[in-house]
Amino acid sequence: MAPVPSLPIKVGHIDDVQELRKAKPATVPERFIRDMADRPKVVPNLSSSLDIPIIDLSKLMKTDKDEVMQLKTACEEWGFFQVLNHGIDLNVVEDIEKVAEDFFMLPLQEKQKYPMAPGTVQGYGQAFVFSENQKLDWCNMFALGVEPPCIRNPKLWPSKPVNFREALEIYSREVRKLCKTLLKYIAVSLGLKGDVFEEMFGVAVQAVRMNYYPPCSRPDLVLGLSPHSDGSALTVLQQGKDSSVGLQILKGQTWVPVKPIPNALVINIGDTLEVLTNGKYKSVEHRAVTHKERDRLSIVTFYAPSYEIELGPMAELVDEKNPCRYRRYNHGEYSKHYVTNKLQGKRTLDFAKIQSKTSN
Repeated sequence: MAPVPSLPIKVGHIDDVQELRKAKPATVPERFIRDMADRPKVVPNLSSSLDIPIIDLSKLMKTDKDEVMQLKTACEEWGFFQVLNHGIDLNVVEDIEKVAEDFFMLPLQEKQKYPMAPGTVQGYGQAFVFSENQKLDWCNMFALGVEPPCIRNPKLWPSKPVNFREALEIYSREVRKLCKTLLKYIAVSLGLKGDVFEEMFGVAVQAVRMNYYPPCSRPDLVLGLSPHSDGSALTVLQQGKDSSVGLQILKGQTWVPVKPIPNALVINIGDTLEVLTNGKYKSVEHRAVTHKERDRLSIVTFYAPSYEIELGPMAELVDEKNPCRYRRYNHGEYSKHYVTNKLQGKRTLDFAKIQSKTSN
């Protein structure tokens, strides 16, 4: 999941935001304070027309034509949707949320037994930090490679809470089924064979990242998570019950908050699916903001093709009107490129773009 850095990376001192909140609840260190242009602005009440689409998986699985069209619209116009009736048992969802919350509430010295080394993205800490002067996110992360087994780092799988491993295994298995089902109907919405992505992906890569955002005394100065698109094919987000509204997606020039729907999961298109669909379905920049009084927990699963396969736009989606926008590349190389760069909007996708030749 994460390559070993070829050179030592100096990231400087990184405050643990939970400990900072306990010791100095009114203090925001300079390294977390964003430049003026990057600070989250208070969003007025947006119209309901800016609520992201809702997909009912039970209707999709009956190949309901209206629901397939709704999925197509969601992928084309939003790159994000919430899915209801996703088929994952409520107990499984509650169990993973409970163990994630229990892990973040452990003493710091216990969590630090599973450190995220600079330049990698597994373990506890902050990912995507590559320099001593880089602005930090108001967030603690715990990330693990799950499938295939070769990407796991067993030393980073915690012994506390005692049922953490079992809960994660069961949850990840159910999310994997969901991703396969969603990709089947995404293929159908494109006019392709339903099994095209499963055949192409090989043994799909799956990773999970748990994010904990403590309250922040100055939510107007910080970001919980920097703006970025995901490198995956699909991302599945579970937002903690009773958490503050923190996820925002960039729609046009507006940061739109995603209001959680009870028992729904948030799905978004990743860079890999943008490449495969030749830009028909685009990944979307998103970020997390913080709250003055309330914390937020999220559990994110990234689902992507095997690192071994070569990717490029699918031939069925390239023609004279839609020329090839992305080059072919090895997916493992792109994944390495993604995790060894800081989060900067959709800039990592430049790796795959074919630069258009325009005359001056």
